[in-house]
Amino acid sequence: MAQKVKKFGAFDGVFTPSILTILGVIMYLRLGWVTGVAGLWGVVAIILLSHVISLTTGLSISSIATDKRIHAGGIYYILSRSLGLPIGGSIGITLFVGTALSISMYIVGFTENFTALPVIQEYLSLGSEISLNEMRVVGSIVLVVLVILALISTNIAIKTQFLILGAIFLSLVSIVAGYFNLHPVDHQAAGYVPPFTHYSFEVVFAIFFPAVTGFTAGVAMSGDLKNPVRDIPKGTLWAIFTGLVVYLGLAVSFYFLVDQQILINNYNFLMTIAFVPFLVILGIWGATLSSALGGILGAPRIIQAVAKDRIVPRILAKGQGVNNEPRNALLFTFFISLLGVLIGDLNIIAGLVTIFYLTAYGFINLAFALEKWASTDFRPSFKVSLWVGIIGFLACFLIMFKLDFPAMILALVILTLLYVYISRRNLHLPMGDVWPSVNANLLRKLLTSQSKREVSERNWIANILLFSGGSSTRPHLIHFAKWLAGSHGMISNFDLVENKSAEALFPGIAKAVERDELAKEEGIFSRKQECRNIYEAIESISASYGFAGVEPNTVLMGWGRRTRDPIRFTKMLRYLTELDLNIVLLDYNREKGFGNYQQIDLWWRGGSNNGNFVLSLIKFIWSSIEWHNATVRLLIINHEDKKKKKIKEQARRVLNNMRMNVAIIVLNNEKQKKPVNQIIRENSKNSDLIFLGIPDIVAGHEKEFIARTDEIYKGLGTKVLVKASSFFSVLHIGT
Repeated sequence: MAQKVKKFGAFDGVFTPSILTILGVIMYLRLGWVTGVAGLWGVVAIILLSHVISLTTGLSISSIATDKRIHAGGIYYILSRSLGLPIGGSIGITLFVGTALSISMYIVGFTENFTALPVIQEYLSLGSEISLNEMRVVGSIVLVVLVILALISTNIAIKTQFLILGAIFLSLVSIVAGYFNLHPVDHQAAGYVPPFTHYSFEVVFAIFFPAVTGFTAGVAMSGDLKNPVRDIPKGTLWAIFTGLVVYLGLAVSFYFLVDQQILINNYNFLMTIAFVPFLVILGIWGATLSSALGGILGAPRIIQAVAKDRIVPRILAKGQGVNNEPRNALLFTFFISLLGVLIGDLNIIAGLVTIFYLTAYGFINLAFALEKWASTDFRPSFKVSLWVGIIGFLACFLIMFKLDFPAMILALVILTLLYVYISRRNLHLPMGDVWPSVNANLLRKLLTSQSKREVSERNWIANILLFSGGSSTRPHLIHFAKWLAGSHGMISNFDLVENKSAEALFPGIAKAVERDELAKEEGIFSRKQECRNIYEAIESISASYGFAGVEPNTVLMGWGRRTRDPIRFTKMLRYLTELDLNIVLLDYNREKGFGNYQQIDLWWRGGSNNGNFVLSLIKFIWSSIEWHNATVRLLIINHEDKKKKKIKEQARRVLNNMRMNVAIIVLNNEKQKKPVNQIIRENSKNSDLIFLGIPDIVAGHEKEFIARTDEIYKGLGTKVLVKASSFFSVLHIGT
């Protein structure tokens, strides 16, 4: 008969490990000191501010836990399934290390108290001054005992926690009973020290804050719970509120009943005021050992879950028995904790451990806020306001900044390195994460904002509608489009496949094309579309594609020298002109290509808006690696020689306003009266890229348009024929 899997409820699986970690060494050995140094309102402020983080994070965890099933790994599982494996994995690893080292911290705290008792010193033949090696030996033994307890059975370990919880409860009863032998304190008496006289608020807060970092101890047990959706919110929130009540009650009673000098100078004053001092000793031991035991139970389950997602070696994912006990992960946790115990003094790493916890809590709140704001699939039964996550996230990182800025920077650097490492492994979850929803929400808001903005020539960018015929057949069009778009524009690349037998213009939905080597850069979106007629499809897409804020403003395609239907091609150009789109036609010379990428010529008729448009395009072309050293020449044919100086001055003024270093060449043609095409061939025969205007289309002569244009520009290298939209202003130079 198979052994039944042991599962735990809200009390034994969540509340107990959480409250045992919350009611720890800070409560016994530092809360009195904090009260004495901070005063009544100071200690209340510190406790409440600390619980802002614990409560917001607890609420965020509870909401997420009631939306999706939380498996083993606790916080790691929540973050990785919400923010993705790179962020969740990096936080999970750092949280595991922080938890493993916190085990060392609790054991060292227990060892210091244990070895300070005279009866223990006499029994173990220890001196009054305990050496570091003696601390290491005793601490290592304690660690081994706790690990063996966890190895034997998680069930036994959790049942042991009930005894420890009972010891803590009895110690609190003993402390309260001892109050009856005390008398109210006179805070006006001589020797009273005003709050924060010798220690700043930040320092006192930093000492107290670890007291509230234990509320997620139960979340790490999520894989061993009967009903995580119900048990995590219930157990976590009850632990937080119980801790808040206990800390506020003790702090207020300390302030009114215990002399301030005793609070400040005697960390062990509870031994003197308790009705039964021995119960306080049991409470201290129970608090430290239970916190260490909670870490020993939780840390292996974190790294086991990380290993199951193939982020760390799979050997750590292996479980034993029907409860899938993480034995290998437990031994790895033991090794990390032992290193901390052997160091002996954890003051150096304590700040970093706290930073790691705060970082994890901050990202938990961020995960909840993003899920609440963006995810269409986020429907928790435990509903919490979006502002809870936002406040918790901001509070965590603000406190991190105030507590230890260098430690925060170091922690974030480590997280960044882990994030890069995990991202490069290209690990994916079948269930996805929240980022597509976040991107969609951001995109909607950005598009709404963009649609309300007015665009001027100064901030114009090319939003290109490219009809490439496929990047594999005409890669030069993709290259050219990327140069025109630069690092700011967008390219919608349509590969139209003609099917003349189709009944509809578009017989199917456009399909996304796999991004090839030429179109890997961001800002390029490729679609393959079947159509009944190429020219009708281009007209239809140009007229309807896009929407407010991201409408295409420029149509780019190849020059139609080899078109089977020159009349239809010409009519299409006229239709695009009526749509008031910028038209760019690339006449690619397959023999010369783009030459040496050294010289660009712009032929400008003085009274058009093409010059403004082309100069805007050249600014983006210059930003490319290939063309960044190219010389640009502005060539103007002058039919009245006396105007040459005036034309140069006007052209220079335009270029200065655009802050462009362009050579101005004015070609006098009053006497020689050479044909325009001859002048262009003579001056641009060696240029690598030549910008020219699209000749006027004469009604009734559409058929001859392509042949006539080819004849005009014959003998040149790669040419770009352009016609600007009315968006660009007309510049009159010499006319």
